[in-house]
Amino acid sequence: MHVEHNREAHRFYIEVPGGTAELAYQEMGEGILDLVSTYVPPAARGQGLAGRLVEAAMAHARAEGLRIIPSCWYVADWLRSHPEAADLLAEIG
Repeated sequence: MHVEHNREAHRFYIEVPGGTAELAYQEMGEGILDLVSTYVPPAARGQGLAGRLVEAAMAHARAEGLRIIPSCWYVADWLRSHPEAADLLAEIG
């Protein structure tokens, strides 16, 4: 299963049996993406799909020179266990 990126719909997604796993974001301007929600259909949970979506979003942010806001609880948890991505956090305030 491959992670796709739909820039127009502002989401990273994976088509899975039973639906679509996705990480939705908002463009905040000034090179900042707010990662707002992650969803994996119940039948596909426990397979690491949400983590793959976050990894794809982080790789995209790094490649494009963007910073992120982890509004989604899953993304915030993922960042706590992946300190190597801390440099992608946007400074708010």
